[in-house]
Amino acid sequence: MTDQQNSDTTTQNIAEAIQEVSDRATLLVREEIELAKAEVTEKVTKLIKGAVVGIVAGVFMLFGLFLLLDGFAWLAYWAIPVPEGTYFWGFFIVAAVLFLLGAMAGYIASRAFKSGAPPTPQLAIDEAKLIKETVQSSHPEQTV
Repeated sequence: MTDQQNSDTTTQNIAEAIQEVSDRATLLVREEIELAKAEVTEKVTKLIKGAVVGIVAGVFMLFGLFLLLDGFAWLAYWAIPVPEGTYFWGFFIVAAVLFLLGAMAGYIASRAFKSGAPPTPQLAIDEAKLIKETVQSSHPEQTV
């Protein structure tokens, strides 16, 4: 072989290696983007679920407040010396049950918000840091 052929073969091998590195880097970036999307989607889903449970908690509390106020109205009616039954106790029991349900739903909503916020793609960030360390390292086999 001549020097020209060796030079052409070497140039071709370098070009192929650069193309392969470029293709792999592109694939890595795409996979990191997909991982980030999946993480953010998961956290946003948790936030939405927490918001829905929080809204339900608010509805329970609103109905509980309404029934409590209605119970106080019946209590005031009963406190006036009128010889009728004591109807207010049923209202108080229902209001207490609704407040308990609202408190439980609020607790569940707060836990969902805490586990879902902030929606950052932590796994993708960690993986990107590992890739950066591997690429910049003089001994990449030791970074894994």
